[in-house]
Amino acid sequence: MLSNQAQRIAIIDLGSNTARMVVLSTVPGYAYNLDDEIREVVRLRQGMTKKGLSTPAISRALFTLRLFKRFCDGAGVDKIVATTTSAVREARNGLLFVDQVERDIGLSLQILDGEKEAYYGTLGVLNEVPLANGFVVDIGGGSAQISEVRDRRFKRGAALQLGSLALTERFVRNDPIDKLEYESVVKEINRQLDTIPWLKKAGRKLDMLLVGIGGTIRNLARIEAVRQAYPLNTLHGFSLSRNSIAKSIDQLRQLSLAGRRKIAGLNSDRADIILPGAVVIHTIMERLNKETLTISINGLREGLFFEQFWQHLSYPVVADIRRFSVLNMARVYNYEKQHAAHVRYLANRLFEQLAPLHGFGRAEQEILDSAALLHDLGTIIDYYDHHKHSQMLITNRGLPGYSPRETALVALLTRFHRKGKPSIADFESLLKKGDDLLLIRLAAMLRLAEFLERGRNANVDDVNAFWDDNNLRLTVVADEYPAVELWQAEKNAASLMEKAFGRQVLLESTAVPDIWMTKTSED
Repeated sequence: MLSNQAQRIAIIDLGSNTARMVVLSTVPGYAYNLDDEIREVVRLRQGMTKKGLSTPAISRALFTLRLFKRFCDGAGVDKIVATTTSAVREARNGLLFVDQVERDIGLSLQILDGEKEAYYGTLGVLNEVPLANGFVVDIGGGSAQISEVRDRRFKRGAALQLGSLALTERFVRNDPIDKLEYESVVKEINRQLDTIPWLKKAGRKLDMLLVGIGGTIRNLARIEAVRQAYPLNTLHGFSLSRNSIAKSIDQLRQLSLAGRRKIAGLNSDRADIILPGAVVIHTIMERLNKETLTISINGLREGLFFEQFWQHLSYPVVADIRRFSVLNMARVYNYEKQHAAHVRYLANRLFEQLAPLHGFGRAEQEILDSAALLHDLGTIIDYYDHHKHSQMLITNRGLPGYSPRETALVALLTRFHRKGKPSIADFESLLKKGDDLLLIRLAAMLRLAEFLERGRNANVDDVNAFWDDNNLRLTVVADEYPAVELWQAEKNAASLMEKAFGRQVLLESTAVPDIWMTKTSED
């Protein structure tokens, strides 16, 4: 984990439906790790009238914020960034509530306007998803934010009163929802979307990616993930189709609240309000003519964090998400930098020289490169079976910027970097035709690189590959005879290389053996 020099930052988001807090350890600009997350359903907007927030809602919010503050005090948090959004900014007594939080709890609560809320949600996305041009949709309890991104920057955003809780309280009285109520929800969604003139104008361009954030969208994605028996434990980059959302809407319309609470993947405390939010995102997708949206785990809270983390940049968005996500994970789990870097070097040398045989390109090389840096992460858990632990860490945490398929391949490469017969069985639903051969060839190169660095001292300077129709000759360049490395490579990696490339592998060295290794005349 990160060093003792790391700072601990807590981000509190008091939403209209849910209060959330994340605590992160961070060395700004270098690495960060999510240490803890607390979620509490507050329903701050519930019972809100023209006079403002209701007394019971205020009591629930104060109770939760007091617990959050006490947790931070006990956990050694260095800095707290606390914000609140639509319910408080719309409430007549919102400022009085903020003053009470400051006075009673000692928390400075910043009210975000609609555009700022959209901006921070988009910042979170841009540090997770390789989004160049497109839209970010965030459906919360009180409002929905729609943001436009151009050239990896937030261009503009709009906040509408289309939150799941807000629409439910306005229009839904029956359980399950009746036809007239449903039609009223749809009519109101379309009325408010009509007030965003740029949405229709920009939305139908083919290069515009759609990214979804927020509890409603994540829950819809989890429902679909359960349907698919999705093999990853993270929704980073999950693709949610419009057809899937339509299927969920039909299901939610037919079931009572008790039935909705039993839907696999749906948080039971969201079952009473999710339907209107599902209709919002489905309607937006129809308007934008998008068949799928990409899920981002990051959102408002992470956007607020990245403003702190990337404060030295002119714009708080990392230039290369993929590269940083791999380095961040490696740093968090205290990878052995010199060893990993040398394995990476040797694996890349093999990849480049053997390109005429394997036929892969830059995309596949990047997968190999990432796996080389992450292959030993599991040793932070235990040396024994650390290859399995490495796979588990990657499939649980995910790799921001990588697709689910790419994440699965990186995880599988770490799983088979030292032993075992490479197999795509656990992740077959995410992979495509030919990935079984891709896995075998990349795993063979990574495994050979690992055992050529078995002494963890960079004794092997380089490796050169030559081949004909029958043999693959690998010449190991070293100043001193790499006895350990050749022994281990022959024993543990040669057979997989032979299977991967259909040639007998011959390992040799430019350095001669030490005298103790040569046979005597009596032999």
